[in-house]
Amino acid sequence: MTEFGKFLRARRGNLRPADVGLPAGTGTRRTPGLRREEVAALAGVSIDYYIRLERGKEARPSPSVVEALAEALRLGREESGFLRELAARAARRAPEPRPLPSRRVRPTVTQLLETLRPNPAYVVSRTNDLLAANPGGLRLLHGIADWPERQRNTVRYIFLHPAARELWVDWEQKAKACVAQLRAIAGSDPDAPDLAALVGELIVKSPDFGRLWERYEVHTIGVGEKTLRHPEVGTMTLSHEGLTLNRAQGQRLVIYMAPPGSPDHDKMTLLDLAYGPSGETATASPSRSQNS
Repeated sequence: MTEFGKFLRARRGNLRPADVGLPAGTGTRRTPGLRREEVAALAGVSIDYYIRLERGKEARPSPSVVEALAEALRLGREESGFLRELAARAARRAPEPRPLPSRRVRPTVTQLLETLRPNPAYVVSRTNDLLAANPGGLRLLHGIADWPERQRNTVRYIFLHPAARELWVDWEQKAKACVAQLRAIAGSDPDAPDLAALVGELIVKSPDFGRLWERYEVHTIGVGEKTLRHPEVGTMTLSHEGLTLNRAQGQRLVIYMAPPGSPDHDKMTLLDLAYGPSGETATASPSRSQNS
């Protein structure tokens, strides 16, 4: 079965008849979600053709069929784009392997991280390897600094570090977003060694990752607010932005913010000040802003 077929099957399994305006029918369904014949009818293709698509026996669906399938499966904009990319890859020969993206961060970006203090900020690769961070950015991800530098990856941290589930108040939503972002990368470069290594490790070590990976949800990292329960400064709600630094290499700058003068901003500042001028950890004095 191709990735195109796996995606169709996964998304079909996530829909109920009522979601697409179909009657539930009588009797017990042997499998969750829509039946193949129901998706075929909604997309306006034969059941035999749809089965061939799902099983990978048909590798060249027309653009109109792909769009019809996206509509039948109620896919959003990003998921529809992901399906089109999978269809395009299935129809052409495998491309030559591309070199791994560089882990080098430009000196000007390092200066930018320093300028952003006390806002926690860090730079990640396309697969979320932590490439650089200012003091608050490193300390925000409580405990990640205990890992060797090559092991520091924000998705690995979410699923494998014992501190992560306590840090992120809505851990499940954060975990789903991380997996959906990796799925988006897999649509355009599924054979990339850096992606394959990370996904393979997490499938083996984290049942939660494996469960979410099989859902085939696709989203790029967005903006918004996150509430963190930090063991050193207490609970804080921070806005965050993700900015593309180098599209070819996939590097992104992630910045966390809070309104100046607010308790959340005070807690951000405490994280930043917890490091001495030489980078060594300093003791943060208890304050009213540390109360959660």
